[in-house]
Amino acid sequence: MTDRTPGLDAVSRRTYLQATGAAALGAAGLAGCVGKATGTLATRVTDQPADIGDFESLVVTVEGIWLGPEGAESGADGDETDGENATDDGESTEGEDADGNETDGGDEEDEPAGREYHEFDESQEADLVQLQDGETQLIDERELEVNTYQFLQLDVSNVDGTLEGGDEADVDLPGNAPLTFNEEFEVRENTLTSFTADFAPVRRGNGSYILRPVPRGIEVSYEESVDGEDDGGNDTDSDGNETGD
Repeated sequence: MTDRTPGLDAVSRRTYLQATGAAALGAAGLAGCVGKATGTLATRVTDQPADIGDFESLVVTVEGIWLGPEGAESGADGDETDGENATDDGESTEGEDADGNETDGGDEEDEPAGREYHEFDESQEADLVQLQDGETQLIDERELEVNTYQFLQLDVSNVDGTLEGGDEADVDLPGNAPLTFNEEFEVRENTLTSFTADFAPVRRGNGSYILRPVPRGIEVSYEESVDGEDDGGNDTDSDGNETGD
């Protein structure tokens, strides 16, 4: 007997088309959500001794970071962390006279090209007196697209120093430029990159102080996330080699 139930084939066909249409839209939406590979960058700060012993507190306020992909300009007066103009303690002397006073350093340049600026949701304060002997402070953690960077800079808006004894200290940044850390690092897929920026106050001949990046104190480490962890989820060094605990 022939089944003559009216509209059954039409209903089945319509249901099928709706289902396949929804599946196609879902696949298109999923494809649209798939972006470039990303990883996480954690920025930490620490302090090498230098003249920090003069201070009761030295609070640095950081508003954000600049990152320098390949070809970007740092805008710094010389490379503070490349060692070419550094003292034995790793502090650059370029841009200062014999008494430690800052010089003009030539005409002001235009805004450096190619940098990426990432502003923090909230200003971060770090007391360098508390960040000695290997102590570090996390000031930012964010997800970024996979890339290789030539430098990291701290956007410092304020430095508030109090000397032992209670006197206020005069602390400047080098050439009023961002603290620049010329250490190449990567943001890797499904990996936590930890960049530790090491800087310290240095006493100048006029009695004031200047913050200097410490090249030998910069540390970069990599730790694969759960989604892409290595055998055992071990840390790796800046060359991607596994490190110990």
